[in-house]
Amino acid sequence: MRHNDAFRAGTLASLGVLPNPDDPRLTMAVTGVDQTGAAVQSKVPMERKLTIFLNTQKIVTAMTIGDYPEELAVGYLLNQGMLRPSDTITGIGYDEELAVIAVRTERETDYEEKLSKRTQTSGCGQGASFGDVLDVIAGVTLPEAELRTSWLYHLTNRINTIPSLYLEAGAIHGAVLCRRDEPLVYMEDVGRHNAVDKIAGYMHRHRIDGADKIFFTTGRLTSEMVIKTVRMGIPILISRSGFTAWGVELARQAGLTLIGRARGKRFLALSGAERIVFDQDLAYVAEESVKLRRKGAADDE
Repeated sequence: MRHNDAFRAGTLASLGVLPNPDDPRLTMAVTGVDQTGAAVQSKVPMERKLTIFLNTQKIVTAMTIGDYPEELAVGYLLNQGMLRPSDTITGIGYDEELAVIAVRTERETDYEEKLSKRTQTSGCGQGASFGDVLDVIAGVTLPEAELRTSWLYHLTNRINTIPSLYLEAGAIHGAVLCRRDEPLVYMEDVGRHNAVDKIAGYMHRHRIDGADKIFFTTGRLTSEMVIKTVRMGIPILISRSGFTAWGVELARQAGLTLIGRARGKRFLALSGAERIVFDQDLAYVAEESVKLRRKGAADDE
């Protein structure tokens, strides 16, 4: 049994979706030299174009590793406010050869005006959102919830050690939907926004409620990340990375618990700290292994 298969059959069997670093479509082996001049071979993630249509209207062309195109398309449209949570999806057509996916709805749609209101964002690989992003925050009431620090430390350790494209090839972002101390759905992509959109699409297609969930990301806690989490109705957002000022401001306006720099014993909560229950004795929490550190970990040393 391969290592990843063993995880699927063992302690992580509860995950609905697990990264598959063994999928040959997602990485490519390339040759080069290292710092000593020695020849080396390394795996690198693939990037593929995917053009998303909503009914007959072209919306965007995204760069993605290519897995879970249906979840990516539905999640992207939801997070841009073009697909409503109440919409009935009548079909999803995906042509892998043409790299085109079309989401069809019962409701007639026309977002020509919304597409003209493009806002450049900090998202890597795509970097655009549409319409009035602040409308998502205005008047929102997120569900009551709690986050036990014992759950947080258990989650960060488990997510760090799940076989993944990041551990296999690097240059990738992860997004994980969790409940209490259990990771449920783990998606990866070259852009953090794509990984988040895949989670949103999966939640919508499987009718998963965000009220009792925790969202974990490896990406920065930007305004875009906060807005997407609020759209999904998830009250707690955790990241290994840091914050932007606008991300913190919007989280406070929305009442979102926002936790960054969550590595080893450490984390920093800049919004919604009232949801945190400090039940973990830090004497029993290990510092993060150097082997598992991702980009930006040295910033806090």
